[in-house]
Amino acid sequence: MKESRTGPYDLEDRTFEFAKTVRVLAKTLPRTLSNLEDIKQVVRSSGSVGANYIEANESLSKKDFLMRVKICRKEAKETRYWLRLIDAGEDATVKKHVIGLTQEATELMNIFGAILRKSE
Repeated sequence: MKESRTGPYDLEDRTFEFAKTVRVLAKTLPRTLSNLEDIKQVVRSSGSVGANYIEANESLSKKDFLMRVKICRKEAKETRYWLRLIDAGEDATVKKHVIGLTQEATELMNIFGAILRKSE
């Protein structure tokens, strides 16, 4: 578990690092016609995970909080979808990077799902 400035675990930091790492990956991918569109989508959805989590933490009501967390889960799922579509080319390192990010997207989906179950 990663230590952070607010304790042993900070989901805001984790979602931020996830979005940053997706952007690093995007710079390494082959520039095919399909990848250009998929990269745009994965960058948007990965950033939206963290942005909506920040909004959830600033929510004015429980209903607003739950809606934002649902959006976080949805955006993590969408990011996983775009990562699965991306063509990593022949570079084994890039393929491994895509697999790692896909696993992180799945973990984030599971975390937000658990938050929803505990909050409802």
